[in-house]
Amino acid sequence: MNIPAIDPVALSPGKGTQEAAAFITSRDTLDGAYPGLILGINARRLGMDATVFYTFMGINVIRRGWSERAKFQPPGFMGAIPGMTAIATWMMKGKMEKAHIPSLPDLQEMAALEGVKFVACKMTVDMMNFTEKDFIDGVTIQAAEDFLRHAKDCKILLYT
Repeated sequence: MNIPAIDPVALSPGKGTQEAAAFITSRDTLDGAYPGLILGINARRLGMDATVFYTFMGINVIRRGWSERAKFQPPGFMGAIPGMTAIATWMMKGKMEKAHIPSLPDLQEMAALEGVKFVACKMTVDMMNFTEKDFIDGVTIQAAEDFLRHAKDCKILLYT
């Protein structure tokens, strides 16, 4: 399905307006999903415009019903052991709860309420045959070129 990209000006902070930050999320694991959201929320709290661009596997984070299933994949050899991802996810979620860190769905809701913009990569959307209905509310779809038009004016651009 070919979904038209949104107008890049709609997401661009423009010259002489508030400072902006953009974050790129390309992994759908807990450690891949949290940084962009946390940084986006904090950018908003500093008065900045904030956008998170989701591409490749990271796009799963903004699919309906998916964030509840996000896992922690241990790096290297540990991640290859059968059952280790489930154990590591359970342990990580326990540590996060003990530290009063919101769940991924709650953090997404917080980010949306704070005004963080969620952008799905058009190429990934097309490649995976997704439609706008596949995503949580508030997600826009944008080509990488259009995102870069926005990102070039950002004070902060991080690949998380």
